[in-house]
Amino acid sequence: MKNKVRWGVLSTAKIAREKVIPAIQKSSNGRVVAICSRNRDQAENTAKSLDIDKAYGSYEELLSDSDIDAVYIPLPNHLHVEWAIKAIQAGKHVLCEKPIGVSAAEASRLLVEAQKNNHLKVMEAFMYRFHPQWIKVKSLIKDGVIGEVKAVQSFFSYFNIDPQNIRNKIDVAGGALMDIGCYCVSFPRFLFDEEPIRVVSNIDRDPVMKTDRLTSAMLDFPGGKTSTFTCSTQLMPYQCAHILGTNGHIEIEIPVNAPKDAPSAIWVRTKTNSEKIVVNPVDQYTLQAEMFAKAILDKSSVPTDLADAVNNMKVIEAIFQSAEHNGWIDILLNLRKIDNEGIH
Repeated sequence: MKNKVRWGVLSTAKIAREKVIPAIQKSSNGRVVAICSRNRDQAENTAKSLDIDKAYGSYEELLSDSDIDAVYIPLPNHLHVEWAIKAIQAGKHVLCEKPIGVSAAEASRLLVEAQKNNHLKVMEAFMYRFHPQWIKVKSLIKDGVIGEVKAVQSFFSYFNIDPQNIRNKIDVAGGALMDIGCYCVSFPRFLFDEEPIRVVSNIDRDPVMKTDRLTSAMLDFPGGKTSTFTCSTQLMPYQCAHILGTNGHIEIEIPVNAPKDAPSAIWVRTKTNSEKIVVNPVDQYTLQAEMFAKAILDKSSVPTDLADAVNNMKVIEAIFQSAEHNGWIDILLNLRKIDNEGIH
């Protein structure tokens, strides 16, 4: 284990059991050595099924284990910042599921804590950015294949009306925008490498659960660039991303959860050519874990700075505010408000 990061996992959440832990166990520079749950039996059963050495019956026990270098946090949204800060204070590196928090102010508190402990690596787990299909898209844009990129459009939906599902509970920051819309907010910020100036949105809420079940938004970027998206928890499952430039456009067929056992496809269409680019199967969760572990082992910067996670949260918050106030929200004004409240 000398050249490997020793991981601990806070909770036995489904994404951890089915996606992230198996991916880390396959990684070249890391291994999950401990998992915890408030139900010890559940932790022990999960540990046994996933070849994990140690199981704990509380989050605190795992964080006090000196054999753990880094923790992965797949807890419900409202617990992300609380336990990320506790993990940092316990001297652990932190990879935390998206969205990083439930508000811009909360996310900023995490950033402050991380900056106080800058020898530790802290990153939001947007795994899509590590998939070769997105790296290829970024390369195509940089090479000017579709000209100047002016618009990004995306859609992401699934159907889930179970009131007991964590994604449908408003008191723990459930709903479409927080769960999957955060990807749609991240896409254009990742591609433009800029922050939006203002946003406007429309939100339809479930009459019983009160969560946003269908959210649409427009993000206004500098230089006349724009991004639009729709996300929903109560529509037929579907996802796509389109990047439009002055000389062509790119379509990513499965932008978020590309299969690890089947090729992915990118369509590139210009004024003179149409091409389907096939990307070999990869496990993007493994790639994410390896890049994060590499930053720890090499004492280098993480691929995506925590400030990016805070900025994504600021946009999400502005989208909620826009729907509430029925108009455009100036994100710069929001930033000044946060500063005036003394968060930084």
